Amino acid sequence: MTLLYFSRFARTVLMSLLVAFAVPALAIDTERAFDDPALQARYEMIGRELRCLVCQNQTIADSNATLAQDLRREVREMIAAGKTDDEIRTFMVDRYGDFVLYKPRMTPVNYLLWAAPVLLLLLGTFVGLRIIRKQAAQADTDGPEAGQS
Repeated sequence: MTLLYFSRFARTVLMSLLVAFAVPALAIDTERAFDDPALQARYEMIGRELRCLVCQNQTIADSNATLAQDLRREVREMIAAGKTDDEIRTFMVDRYGDFVLYKPRMTPVNYLLWAAPVLLLLLGTFVGLRIIRKQAAQADTDGPEAGQS
């Protein structure tokens, strides 16, 4: 019984150690953190605002693609060089286009994209009301005996 207990204990300890050592292997950003917490917070915030151009549905902070690693390195270097957040975003947009922004800006170029859901809802409501009114008017003109055979 004690051998079975020791075996179960040894397996539990071994699994705990494996999990503890495996967690750092899952880290995406392997660069050393900034010494200044404010700079580190800026770096993490900008990393969550920029899209990985390879993955397209992940931020550069979440992606392990080579391009995302390069973009994180570029952002880190620009922050260390004293660039502002707006300067970094402008540099990335100039280099890669608006698509690099994970949350796109509202500009005259994409007003239709921002307004499309509301316009489609209004169009659907308008078409639905016309169909209902047309059917109601047709039912009124047919009279009550139209439904009987």
